[in-house]
Amino acid sequence: MTIEKFKATSFKKAGFEDWQEKAAASLKGKPIESLYTNTYENIILKPLYTEDDLPEDLSGEIPGQPDFRRGIETLGYQSQTWHIANRIEYSSVAELKGNLDSALTRGQTAISFEVKQELFTNKSELVSFLASYKNKYPISLNAGNFQAPLLAALTMASKEEGMEERLSGFAGADPVAQASLTGGLSNDEKEYFASWSKLLSDAHEELPEVKTVLVDTTPYHNSGANAVQELAAAISTGVYLLERLSENGWEIKKALSKMIFHFAIGSNFFMETAKLRAARLLWSKAAEAFGAHAEERKMKISAETSRFTKTVFDPYVNLLRTGNEAFAAILGGIQFLHTGTFEEAAGRASAFSERVARNTQLVLQSEAHLEKVTDPAGGSWYVESLTRELAEKAWEMFLEMDKQGGICETLKSGWLQEQINTTAEARKQDIFKRKKSIIGTNVYANLSEKISEQVVKEKSSGFIAGTLAELIDLKEFPVENGVQELNSRFQALQPKRLAQPFEALRLRAKRLEEAGVQPSVGLICLGELKKHKARADFISGLLAAGGIDAVRSGEINQLSEAADFIASSHVQHFVLCGDNADYASFGVQFAKELIKEHSETKLFMAGRPDEDESGWRMAGIQEFMHVRSDAYQILTALLHDMEVRTDEKA
Repeated sequence: MTIEKFKATSFKKAGFEDWQEKAAASLKGKPIESLYTNTYENIILKPLYTEDDLPEDLSGEIPGQPDFRRGIETLGYQSQTWHIANRIEYSSVAELKGNLDSALTRGQTAISFEVKQELFTNKSELVSFLASYKNKYPISLNAGNFQAPLLAALTMASKEEGMEERLSGFAGADPVAQASLTGGLSNDEKEYFASWSKLLSDAHEELPEVKTVLVDTTPYHNSGANAVQELAAAISTGVYLLERLSENGWEIKKALSKMIFHFAIGSNFFMETAKLRAARLLWSKAAEAFGAHAEERKMKISAETSRFTKTVFDPYVNLLRTGNEAFAAILGGIQFLHTGTFEEAAGRASAFSERVARNTQLVLQSEAHLEKVTDPAGGSWYVESLTRELAEKAWEMFLEMDKQGGICETLKSGWLQEQINTTAEARKQDIFKRKKSIIGTNVYANLSEKISEQVVKEKSSGFIAGTLAELIDLKEFPVENGVQELNSRFQALQPKRLAQPFEALRLRAKRLEEAGVQPSVGLICLGELKKHKARADFISGLLAAGGIDAVRSGEINQLSEAADFIASSHVQHFVLCGDNADYASFGVQFAKELIKEHSETKLFMAGRPDEDESGWRMAGIQEFMHVRSDAYQILTALLHDMEVRTDEKA
């Protein structure tokens, strides 16, 4: 080719149809639809997105402008980077002071900790602790049921000598989220919100830059909700709280200025990024309906990495999960971020794990340079399309909730819990059948890992009553009394972790070991290695998820060899592992003879037979273990049988 021809050469513009043609050829007969994925939000994810998928209403939109899906600042994090707001662990105010000082000198940029009863045992100590930071750092505090005494302490601290700067950040509470966890609202909603509104009004006079109205979606997320359900609950709660404050004399502008939203960030990277972008879009539309101006419609977001996705076993994998979730949160445009430690699921923390959690954000900030790019996800055909679909579905669900009376009425009727439970059950079944993997738990479990039963402390749910002025005047904060009576009892949400069922199996297996019984299953490996290895490896991995060891035979070619292995192995459960050809030629008769000779043995089969299963079951096969099996059900039955046999021997 001459240089002139080379310069004149052009590439044919490829379209979606061209890609489909090439993809169909590579699939070798499988339909194109096999490349599509349906999410828990009932959104179909395509294998390829094009410019045609870009939302029409995105044309010309820039960050910092309505509808704010691309962020609330024109320059993104270059205007104001996000705050590293990891919650500091403590058992006393003195310990909290030491741990927080250490964190702040090592990169933390916000004052954040769990607000719990121990904090209020010594009023002067708490006020002195808060005042020691001279308002140099914003606060990031979910006050929960302790909002009144916390605001009183913050007010007193802000008046201490040397507090030149105004306190900023948030010390918020979400009464609806608290009610969703306890199963009831306060005895008199009207009276409660009148009191709450007065408390927040007083706090606004003393702490004008502190946001006090929190919309907390973590109870829904940690109960198994999908992104659409979280968004609908967030917007519905926000609207509900705006209406309650408005009824008590608040202007919409003032109410909006005191609001901040808090989200948990799950493992579906792009879905979680799109969730935060859709949240700003939806809240902008909702606030606009209240007559708010553009600047007032900006949604401030606090976020935390998900507890729902974390595991007790193989805890270092949590580092990868947390990093992925933190990355998604930052791309989504948050203002405050808590990254949990890799030990969080076990209910403990160490200086090392807290350092790694903090450094996760520092690496994303200073080495990945995420603070240098404005809305890095913006313009992605995939992310923009996903943002639009999430927003549309969440708005539809919000309208359905509004038709039923709003967030509180859907909780009272159980409708919202039912929606979340349906999603949670789908997640659970996918984990049970190992359609979804939890590395180190339901797949690739490490049986050599030393484990111990952990007890996670429950959060206090006491409600602290009283006006801000009354609490400031008291010598100590009343934390033991004043608990609100509840009415309208309904089914409380049940926060959990996805890995808990398999973790419970591992603990059952551990108790068997402590009782002197090794939880083991024998693998009868038929034929040479290449014939049985794949299925033997599969069964070993499946059993490990329940804490059960797989004891492999050598190459079994005769019935007598299998019988000798059974006699010498000292276990009661065995799995035939071979290829389909051996199963078809002699498998049924082989199983029948084994059971005849060892009647107490329980025999299983790796894989599924090509022919009718009834013949195998008549031969004595208890169950077929394959990729579509309910692994959790099989492991539960095995451990139960081992426990029964152990009790009988005892």
